[in-house]
Amino acid sequence: MSMRTLDDLDVKGQRVLVRADLNVPIDGETITDDGRIRASVPTIKTLVERGARVVVCAHLGRPKGQVNPKYSLRPVAGRLAELLGQDVAFAADVVGESAQETVKALQDGQVALLENLRYEPGEESKDDAERGAFAERLAALADLYVGDGFGAVHRKHASVYDVPRLLPHAAGGLVEAEVGVLRRLTEDTDRPYVVVLGGAKVSDKLGVIANLLTKVDRLLIGGGMAYTFLKAQGYEVGRSLLQEDQIDQVRGFLDEAGRRGVDLVLPVDVLAATEFGADAPHDVVDATAIPQDREGLDIGPRTRELFATKLADARTVFWNGPMGVFEFDAFSGGTRAVAEALIARTGSGEAFTVVGGGDSAAAVRRLGLPEDGFSHISTGGGASLEYLEGKTLPGLAALED
Repeated sequence: MSMRTLDDLDVKGQRVLVRADLNVPIDGETITDDGRIRASVPTIKTLVERGARVVVCAHLGRPKGQVNPKYSLRPVAGRLAELLGQDVAFAADVVGESAQETVKALQDGQVALLENLRYEPGEESKDDAERGAFAERLAALADLYVGDGFGAVHRKHASVYDVPRLLPHAAGGLVEAEVGVLRRLTEDTDRPYVVVLGGAKVSDKLGVIANLLTKVDRLLIGGGMAYTFLKAQGYEVGRSLLQEDQIDQVRGFLDEAGRRGVDLVLPVDVLAATEFGADAPHDVVDATAIPQDREGLDIGPRTRELFATKLADARTVFWNGPMGVFEFDAFSGGTRAVAEALIARTGSGEAFTVVGGGDSAAAVRRLGLPEDGFSHISTGGGASLEYLEGKTLPGLAALED
């Protein structure tokens, strides 16, 4: 199935509804990481240059169908205007009077942003009729639809799934690029193919691990999820993050990796802290001998070297999830080491390296690493993982013809 792209739409003078992903972290009125806003700019700019009347819609946080000023997109409108270098009109509601008047006032080449889609219960409703009714009101604001919110394409929400069925539609540049990258990771992959998984919970990654074990040459496991793997091998993990209910499943993964000849690599040492805190006293201990009163908060120096070695000849790398509590400087070294190993491979020109969105992308920015040091940084953590699981993503299905 193919998706139409921006080049397939005649947008001049048309009202184009762009579903963007502007779900950025905001502290009060301050946007602390504008990566997703920046990623949405090229598609919006293209439409502006082609004389469209651009109506951007997006969600922020989880207001659960209620108007909540804490989740207003107003600060995002300001940042989007700065990045576009032109005014962005802001509608104080989603499909109400303000939205209708704001859209009506648009001239060719102008941009408006609607208030948070999730203020409307119909956006996330499980009831097809309720979702459909909201989708019709949203679609009525536009002549054409462009799906560019890759971070939301795994959700069966009105703005992602129902609206494109009501309007002539195409994929935006960001979605097009993301899908191209994911196809490279699933269909025609240069080997060795190495996947690095971290983050807190194994349960978030069950499907993707199961699917990747049939595709990869090596699987490196760090972060909080590593402790469930260590426990499954019979080791003491102290007070480290542990998902007891996943131990049997993880044992199955270890057996499967062995059967398939996949090199499944776990930490050999960790930074074991007395408590969870930025300044917590900690020691380097063997991963097989974590004291009962300690919790692992990062991979240790030997593991960093081991992981770098396992990445040194990789031709394709997908990385999702930090190796430790990177928000604390003392426990950010493991995540930095993996990122630097990927940057070295990218720089050599010999590897295609993908950072799988979410916390990994946030870590790259927080650690001050060059974003162009990787072949691609995804804007959608959950969407990338579900694609790699082999799932059908509702937002992509709706864009296909």
